[in-house]
Amino acid sequence: MTSQIVACDAGAIDEGGALKVEVNGLEIALFHIGGEYFAVDDRCSHGNASMSEGYVEDDGTVECPLHAARFCVRTGVPLCQPATDAIRTYPVTLVDGKICLTLGAAA
Repeated sequence: MTSQIVACDAGAIDEGGALKVEVNGLEIALFHIGGEYFAVDDRCSHGNASMSEGYVEDDGTVECPLHAARFCVRTGVPLCQPATDAIRTYPVTLVDGKICLTLGAAA
């Protein structure tokens, strides 16, 4: 079953920034890159690090702050070692200036 949930106001995330939110018991990292918004699980698949505290790049990637693994925020795919497993992504839509996530379905 899928549901769309308001995560936060779009203005809460500066361009090039990230924000951790808790939605329905899930910790999710939101990113604002190139005018688009993306959502992934907040935990790195390699270690217990917060992706929202990682280094956001203009090319749509985020680097884990713990072990420097990089991930594509569009697909969740790891782009370098030490991570080998993808992180889950969530579909994002903007509705009336709010960032909404579709839960229960991978992007």
